[in-house]
Amino acid sequence: MVLNYIWIAFFVIGFFVALIKLFQGDLSIFPAMVDQIHSLAKVSVTISLGLIGVMALWLGFMKIGENGGAIGILTRLVSPFFSRLFPEIPKNHPAMGSMMMNFAANMLGLDNAATPLGLKAMNHLQELNPEKETASNAQIMFLVLNTSGLTLIPVSIIALRLANGAANPTDIFIPILAATSISTLVGLVTVSLIQKINLLQPVVLAYLAGAVLLIGGMITYFRNLDQTWAPTREKLMAEMADLKALGDTASAEQVNRLAEIPDLIPGPMGEQSAFLGSFIIFSIIFGFIALAAIRKVNVYESFIEGAKEGFEVAVKIIPYLVAMLVAIGVFRASGAMIYMMNAFRFVFSPFGDTKWVEALPVAIMKPLSGSGARGAAVDAMQTHGVDSFIGSLACTMQGSTETTFYTLAVYFGAVGVIRTRYTIVAGLIADLAGIIGAIVMAYLFFGARM
Repeated sequence: MVLNYIWIAFFVIGFFVALIKLFQGDLSIFPAMVDQIHSLAKVSVTISLGLIGVMALWLGFMKIGENGGAIGILTRLVSPFFSRLFPEIPKNHPAMGSMMMNFAANMLGLDNAATPLGLKAMNHLQELNPEKETASNAQIMFLVLNTSGLTLIPVSIIALRLANGAANPTDIFIPILAATSISTLVGLVTVSLIQKINLLQPVVLAYLAGAVLLIGGMITYFRNLDQTWAPTREKLMAEMADLKALGDTASAEQVNRLAEIPDLIPGPMGEQSAFLGSFIIFSIIFGFIALAAIRKVNVYESFIEGAKEGFEVAVKIIPYLVAMLVAIGVFRASGAMIYMMNAFRFVFSPFGDTKWVEALPVAIMKPLSGSGARGAAVDAMQTHGVDSFIGSLACTMQGSTETTFYTLAVYFGAVGVIRTRYTIVAGLIADLAGIIGAIVMAYLFFGARM
């Protein structure tokens, strides 16, 4: 029901904002909105069709894992923790293994693997859902944790900063990790309070403590790694600047060197983070296949069976994706986003520094559209400077949460849930916590850049 009201609100607000602009003499506003509707309808289908291959791939591997018993092993590993967060799920149910795989892929920044694995988990949860058109408690908990966007290695954002010429592309690593951890924790606490789940149980506290130690260990390791590499990175940046200054006079060898340097700048941190994610995922695939083969499972037939499911799911989400992206496009094309930014600036100006408002388009777009938020982050870097306070804050915001509305539209659409209950509210609370965390971290780490 909430999603219904929000969807309507996008069009109503967009229409009235467009009327205001029309009365101000902007005759192009309604054609622009109609063009955006048609454009995003095409984009929605393109995204869904693009998912077919990756959905077929990963649900094929998941079926091998299920038939071979690997998912059962993963389920038993997380069952003590998940059984307390998801009390409705029977012990050792395959949904737990699928959810763990999805969380792991998200944390490693492997979006192509995370979505199919998450949709597989939603299908398992839907099997247990007594009211098929209404979100269950377990589905709500899963999606709020999913959209809180806990990311251990923000590879895509580091690459984005590198592409825009950042002096130290990896300096947002710790701020993002802190902000996204805040978002996930707030999301977990919010849903637990609503569902009356006791997080103070010894088993829950033990798993959470282990997660904190893991995150703390990664922060320490990668920070030391990055500090060790810093002098070399500075030399590479200086060399790149010198080569760029040569322009058309550069030799072929110098041109080739200029093309090589961007890949070298992230250093060991970039190499090891990319290796870690890929190694873990491929090891899991190998483990699934090996265990299934040992247990005499027909691996090929299992893969085909799962791949067929992936095709069906990818096609099923098209109407839900079209609906959500078109509504968001109307809201943005009408200019409502600009009015919202100005309102934030007006409200917060009496309370002191409002420099952070310049990065607010990223925060506003992030729950609505991943590509929109990415575009806003790039715009902030190009307008204010990639190493400016605003540019750094925009990148921290980009990595602090997930695309809540997109994720809910896809995941609930895949299983036919139309009554989402408090999922959106809880997800937006987690998003807000992540954005506030990003602002606080940016002032702590990049405040001197203002």
